[in-house]
Amino acid sequence: MTAGTTLPAGTTTAEHELAALQREHGRPLFALLLRLCDGDRQRAEDLVQETLVRAWQHPEALRADDFASVRPWLLTVGRRLAIDARRARQARPPEVGDAVLENARVTGDHAERAAAMLDVREAVKTLTPEHREVLVLVYFQGASVAEAAQTLGIPPGTVKSRAYYALRALRRVLPGYAADLR
Repeated sequence: MTAGTTLPAGTTTAEHELAALQREHGRPLFALLLRLCDGDRQRAEDLVQETLVRAWQHPEALRADDFASVRPWLLTVGRRLAIDARRARQARPPEVGDAVLENARVTGDHAERAAAMLDVREAVKTLTPEHREVLVLVYFQGASVAEAAQTLGIPPGTVKSRAYYALRALRRVLPGYAADLR
């Protein structure tokens, strides 16, 4: 800051110096960080702010007589912050937006499925042996009505009626699963 410079009301020397630093070196710093951030303007702007915060936290580096310009120091700090930010992003899972989550396929919890299987097994045990045989053949083993009729040695109509009454009995025993048993 030069002698005779007047400060706007309500600003401190540090704020004034930081604003001058932003005016003088902000564009080249932003250009560098924009390239390092692969064109992500928001991330580059955040890194410019963080670089200026570091400059504010280390005024001794800005007033050193070892160099004529503070720009190399700012560019180095900005570059290091960009590298650190990139490494941090690569170290954690990628962020996803809400749109991606809305379209994501929902997979059921295996614990819920296992609990449901146990409930169904217990319910099937309450059926008569004739109903249980038909249900196991048709629904669990995937046999057709004709195949189940041939295996059990009964007419296809009997297979159908036993399957109907078995499902009806299961609906009574498993009221929470009624929609799944239709």
